[in-house]
Amino acid sequence: MPATPPPADSPSILVIGAGELGASVLSALTRHVAGHPGAAKIAVLLRPPADADAKGDARSKELTEAGVTIEHADVATASVAELAAIMGRHHTVISCVGFAAGPGTQRKLAQSALTAGVSRFFPWQFGVDYDEIGRGSAQALFDEQLDVRDLLRNQDTTEWVIVSTGMFTSFLFEPEFGVVDLPADTVRALGSWDNRVTLTTPEDIGALTADIVFAEPRIRDTVVYLAGDTISYRELADIVDRVRATSVTRTLWTTDFLADQLRQRPADTMSKYRAVFARTNGVAWPKDQSYNAVRGINTTTAEEWARANLV
Repeated sequence: MPATPPPADSPSILVIGAGELGASVLSALTRHVAGHPGAAKIAVLLRPPADADAKGDARSKELTEAGVTIEHADVATASVAELAAIMGRHHTVISCVGFAAGPGTQRKLAQSALTAGVSRFFPWQFGVDYDEIGRGSAQALFDEQLDVRDLLRNQDTTEWVIVSTGMFTSFLFEPEFGVVDLPADTVRALGSWDNRVTLTTPEDIGALTADIVFAEPRIRDTVVYLAGDTISYRELADIVDRVRATSVTRTLWTTDFLADQLRQRPADTMSKYRAVFARTNGVAWPKDQSYNAVRGINTTTAEEWARANLV
């Protein structure tokens, strides 16, 4: 059954992108609105359809039936003015478009939100603690995230909320990342077995972001830390052993080894990420101090994810 449309004067929330993260955020927002009629109107910004018939595709139909308004623009090619014109129709903008959109996109989206004068902006910062990592890291795109933070902090018209989530849980187990190598029955530590990493699933990020949006007292002009789990690479190996009833080979990739790999392949995305996640700062924070833990909101742990997906 279609969701009951909220009153016309309800604030409108625009989610940019409907990929893995955007879909989770949209789902959580629409669930909240369904349970709290009048709380908000929900919209999503999608790339323009390839042809006129595409407007009736299954995904668009599903979103429309859920009461979600669809806007169209290609964030990679649209100008600041074009994006600002769309954002200006909404009270809150949540960007769920990540690095895949290309260099400069995060800055452009932030500039568009400020140009539009939106009341509240959640930039795509669903990752590590960029302040703590600082400029000049192995992943050059992280510097752009700091540019976005500077833009937001140096103005006082648009409220902003940055949601730090750590690594997407599934990425830690991604074969291409190379940390968990199931065919080789091997787990590799980055930098040290005691190095820790914070993990959160997209589904939990979506639910927690919606909770932050509607939280009272209002959350504004701050960084909020989520943590589905925070574990060391040693604990990760133990988890794989328990879940698969095996004894994995444990291999340490030292920071020197990872730096050498990056020098040999400076454009390789995974080499960049391995170097970043071998750090001792900026990639992990205590779960018990996270937004979800403080509020008593359950999240998926690394072991729960592994039992659901590795067995």
